[in-house]
Amino acid sequence: MSAEAASLQVSGGRWQVAGTLSMDTVETVRVASAAIGMPQDGIIDLAAVDRVDSAGVALVLSWARRAAAEGRPLAFAGMPQSMRALATLYGVEELLVD
Repeated sequence: MSAEAASLQVSGGRWQVAGTLSMDTVETVRVASAAIGMPQDGIIDLAAVDRVDSAGVALVLSWARRAAAEGRPLAFAGMPQSMRALATLYGVEELLVD
């Protein structure tokens, strides 16, 4: 089964992430996010993410680290339950509070 494309768009001062965040797709989103400033309103909307694996959790953690390094507030909206479950399993859920 092939991975569905993942995407990152900026809309209304926030980032909107959609699709599958997996080992096969996160690099595209990571590169896109590195090329732009952190979201102006400090929100990354994950409501349109339909599948996630540990690579997706790692990507979101990297955004949290980047925001902290830049002194920017950051919150995650619409985090999929599967991502929450993985974050809990890995003991990093407190880093991804939305």
